[in-house]
Amino acid sequence: MPINVNDPEYTRAEEAYQEASTVEDQLMALNKMISHAPTHKGAENLRQQLTTRRKKLEAQLEKKKKTGKSTQTGIRKGDMQAIIVGKTNVGKSSLLKTLTNAEPKITPTKFTTKEPTIGMMNYKNSQIQIIEIPAIESEEFDKSLAHTADTVLIMIDSLKEIPEIEKKLYMVTGKKIIIYNKSDKLSEEEKRKIKANLQSNKFNFEIISCIPYWPDNKIEDLKIKIFSSFDIIRIFTKEPGKVKSPKPVIMTPHSTVKDVAEKILKGFSKKVKKTKIWGPSSKFSGQIIGLNHELKDMDTVEFTTK
Repeated sequence: MPINVNDPEYTRAEEAYQEASTVEDQLMALNKMISHAPTHKGAENLRQQLTTRRKKLEAQLEKKKKTGKSTQTGIRKGDMQAIIVGKTNVGKSSLLKTLTNAEPKITPTKFTTKEPTIGMMNYKNSQIQIIEIPAIESEEFDKSLAHTADTVLIMIDSLKEIPEIEKKLYMVTGKKIIIYNKSDKLSEEEKRKIKANLQSNKFNFEIISCIPYWPDNKIEDLKIKIFSSFDIIRIFTKEPGKVKSPKPVIMTPHSTVKDVAEKILKGFSKKVKKTKIWGPSSKFSGQIIGLNHELKDMDTVEFTTK
């Protein structure tokens, strides 16, 4: 059956693993996950997966020692990923710090951000991966992350910047949100005109200030927009006789019980003996359903194995 690890230390280590950009950082986080993983018999598969993963990372480190090559890895894409794009000094790092647990370097100096910086935004029981990339006019700018992201946060402090940025993002397939920053420096009339312009161009947008104490900075409204941009459903899991997991499994709409089981662990659906469900897709609490049952947002699924 699926293992719901409720240890907060394990959860933090798992988050650190997802955010790690080097093999060394991944291995450090993975070792902590292993030390906090459940030790009962039902968690054997989980421990085996973590141990196998550790062996692979250790092999990569050993190869690095022999060749001297870097272990820098690509960014592991989260279930929900948003990329902050914009020109230098527009407030990208300030936004990342405001929305997430990241501590980016924030200075008035131009082109401070030299490489992608990752943070995690906790919202409605879910974690959203938000990445700030270097300014579009810098040598370090790499649009590849934006092109594959679920959502692109286009940050500006002038309407004139939009056409220039959009030319750089011609291959973007995700949803776009225009974020007009520094509302603390705008008069009410200026904000009215900016809003009218963005509305007339049918942009999805928010006018914000990254100053935490600024009245009506619209940060909470922006969080709602970011979360709503993802086409996902949240499915909670539980073991018989226990409470549901605090962290949902993120799935696409129309996913089935079998899809959730396979995302938890490949081949797990074949071990399922009985499934119960609570939530929007159930006719009544604790309804027994099959693996092909289509799920809805905020359902809770209980698996009993053979």
